[in-house]
Amino acid sequence: MSFRGTNASSGMGVADHSKSTYLELQRKKVHRYVIFKIDEKKKEVVVEKTGGPAESYDDFTASLPDNDCRYAVYDFDFVTSENCQKSKIFFIAWSPDVSRIRAKMLYATSKDRFRRELDGIHYEIQATDPSEMDLEVIRDRAR
Repeated sequence: MSFRGTNASSGMGVADHSKSTYLELQRKKVHRYVIFKIDEKKKEVVVEKTGGPAESYDDFTASLPDNDCRYAVYDFDFVTSENCQKSKIFFIAWSPDVSRIRAKMLYATSKDRFRRELDGIHYEIQATDPSEMDLEVIRDRAR
């Protein structure tokens, strides 16, 4: 399978809107989560959906497609054993087993470049089915 031009090495571009939306989540807490997708025509990572601060983890996971890849960031709030309110930002690479091979390759080859654009990520999770990014998994990582 060949990629045209220099895409194989350089991967996708990142839309300015994707970076600014992430910063709104990170600094201003206006979003609980942001879901990104690769726009194959524009050859860049774009925002597909955002979730407001009141949305739950279930709302977030329900927003991911069953049969296609996505990148997402989720701002996880929790209380430590010392009773401190904390927040950790998770980067999730969602690549379900049933998605197209081309999509899996595209998301895999573009992930590191995209993730480097997002400063302040605490943890990264790669998930191929919902159990790999269950709320318990997130909780365990955040401690």
